[in-house]
This record gives sequence, structure tokens and C-alpha cells, in this order.
Amino acid sequence: MATLPLEGVRVVAISLVLAGPFGSMLLADLGAEVIRVESIHHFPSITRGYMPRPPQFMVPTTGEKSGGFSGGLQTYVDHEAGERPWNRFALFNVQARNKLSCCIDLTRPEGKDVFRRLIQVSDVFYENNSPQVMDNLGLSYEALSGWKPDIIYLRMPGLGLTGPYRDFPGFGAQLDAISGHTLLRGYPGRDATYTTGEVYHCDACAGATAAFAVLCALHFRRRTGKGQLIDLSQIESFIPQLGEIFMDYTMNRRIETSFGNRDPFTAPQGCYRCRGEDRWVVISVTSDKEWEGLCRAMGNPSWTKDERFATNQGRLKYQDELDELIEQWTLRHDHYEVMYILQREGVPAGPVMDQRDAYHDPQLRSRGFFEEVAHPEAGIHFYPGMLWKMSKTPLSIRRPAPCLGQHNEYVFRELLGLSEEEMVRLEKELVIGGDAYI
Repeated sequence: MATLPLEGVRVVAISLVLAGPFGSMLLADLGAEVIRVESIHHFPSITRGYMPRPPQFMVPTTGEKSGGFSGGLQTYVDHEAGERPWNRFALFNVQARNKLSCCIDLTRPEGKDVFRRLIQVSDVFYENNSPQVMDNLGLSYEALSGWKPDIIYLRMPGLGLTGPYRDFPGFGAQLDAISGHTLLRGYPGRDATYTTGEVYHCDACAGATAAFAVLCALHFRRRTGKGQLIDLSQIESFIPQLGEIFMDYTMNRRIETSFGNRDPFTAPQGCYRCRGEDRWVVISVTSDKEWEGLCRAMGNPSWTKDERFATNQGRLKYQDELDELIEQWTLRHDHYEVMYILQREGVPAGPVMDQRDAYHDPQLRSRGFFEEVAHPEAGIHFYPGMLWKMSKTPLSIRRPAPCLGQHNEYVFRELLGLSEEEMVRLEKELVIGGDAYI
């Protein structure tokens, strides 16, 4: 078996919700040994579930729509939370692949001593809590670098380690709003209550940025022998993706408004209804050549000769009328059919898929994207797979998400050298453990 790129690197993680677990998942996929340090006393919301033991009415049942991202956060195997819901929670089990789990009570002196010993045999400490969480535990960069001088310490709070908002709790919807993205995602002429649903861009962007930052710090340490603190603000990692919007303000004092599914510079661009219930296709025409291809695909109806639509400027001006005419054609076809017809003419187009469509899509299937994973409590299911393919170091889901405290024996006995007597005593005193006491 090929050596993985980060094999031999050990990462200790105290990460929550999506941003932290997603970034550390990328490191684990690349071969790093990522050890989650968890608690048997404190339940972090929206990490292993919204609550330790959700009532059944909060768990979507067969045939129900999940209600967007928040509804999906209640997803459990077979629509049952089970005896240990924290081991059957979909969001956690997707992001925690290839990781290990141990449980330590960091509020107790003996627990902190165990944690110190773990840091001393590790390369990276990775966390995305509010700053005061680690500060209150006495786990500052100064403390950890005192235990291990070359430690790389990544901190990823929502708004950074400095500034007037430093200690504000952060969540995806809030960060999306502060970045200005919430208003940009809305519909033209509507207020913010009509903003499209809960898609937490900051989480995914910050997670990927965090993994990249850790790789850079590891490279620097290999050259210099020095570790360092990484202060990664989730919101600052995302705002550059809206760079032209902010530059338009700084250069022209112009504030952008919502433009929905349209493009401010080219037309037609939009989401069009197709044949069938709730079926849609997205079409993007970015040049006169693509406009001619769209006209051919639709059979060159007479209205395509209208002088109003002869130029991109005209198509932008009369986009409402143009969209209605295009939709008269798309409504006669299946959304996949529209994609194939337009792609043959060189016009960018794609069906709007739900999870079922994407799971069965021939493109993803042909690339083997979904991987079968056997989990001891969640059963055997197909999971989203690797984000990239590497020819010399092929990546895969090597192990399922860990059950709570599943790797205590490995971490405490093999890595740290605790005796059996020490482990029994610490378990009895609830300093370490393997099941939730909540």
C-alpha cells in the first residue's frame, strides 16, 4: 500500500459542527492520524447531534423532506436516534471519517495532564471553538508550546482572535450575514427574509483554508524546526471569494444588491422550470456563440430573431421577456434532456438535482465518488468520498467515523503508556471514559 502524503503526522483536534471537522477530515484523508479529544460530560451541540438524546418527533421519518440543512442535521440511521445517538449522527459520521476518538475531562488537573502528554507526542493541535473556551481551559498557544516547542496550533474562531467581536459565539448563518453574503444570495426586489436557505459557505471555505494553513506550517517546520500559532478567522477566509463586490465599494462606493439566479453581465442566465414536478435546469449563456447554440437547440423559433435579443446588451435589458420564452421550451423537456441538448450545442447547462439525483448521477457513479463504509453502530452505507484523486498516493475512506471514546485504549495505553491500573482509576473517576454521562 502506498504511503499517504501526511503519514506520520499526528493531529489532536477539538473541533465542532462543520468548519473544524471538515478541515481536519481533509488532513485525515491525506493520511494524518487525527485524534479527536472529546468529553463524556459536555455535549457539543450540532457536532454529534443537536442534543444527546433527541425526542423522536425531531427525527425526520420516511417520506419527509428534511427542511434544508437544519433538517438534515437531524438525520439518523433508519430514522431512529437509537441507544447512542451520538454514534449514529449523519453530519458527524460524514466529517469524522478516518479519525480516532478519545475522551478526556479537560476541566480536571489529571485530565489536563493526560492531554499534555498527548500534545507532547503530536505535531498539530487544531480547534475551532470560541476563543474563551481554550483560554478558560488554560490551553493557550503559550501553554502548549511550553509543553512542545515545535507544536503547530491552529485556532479557527468565527471572527478571529482579536478585535471587538473576538468572543462572540459564531455560527454559519451569522457569519454569512456579517460577510454580506446573505443579502447577495437573495432575490431581486425582495428583502432579506427571502434570502435563499441555509448554506453555510464560511464553514466549508474555512475548513479547506485551515487544512491548507496546516500544510504550510508543517512545510515551514520541516525547513526551520519551528512551530507556530495560526489565527484563522472563518469570516476572513470567506470574504475574498466576494472580492470584486468589496472592491466595487472601495473603488466606486457602490453597494451591490441581490440579483438572484441571474448574472449581472450576461444573459440569459437563470434557473428554468422543466417537465415534471419540481424539476429545473440552469442555463448560462456567456457569449453570442452560445446564444446561437441555444437558439439552434430550441429549433430557432421565430422570436429568437427579435432585434431585442440580437445583442447581449439587449438580452440583459429584456431578460424578463426572454426568460419566459426560454421556459416555454424547457417546460416541454426533462431537466436532464435539456442539459444533453444544450451541451451538444456547446451551451453550459445542468439539471438542478436533489440528493437522489446526485447519488444516482452517471458522472459521479462512473468516477466511484461514493464509497461503501461499514460503521459498527450506523451500519453499512454509501458516503461521499474523496475530494480529489492522486495517482501515486490513492486516497480512500480507510476507517469509519469513530464511536465516542472508541480509541481510548490505543491513545492512553499505546501512545501515552498509561498502565492498566491508571486507566481503571481514571475511568472510575470519570477523567477519561468511553460513553456519555449526560
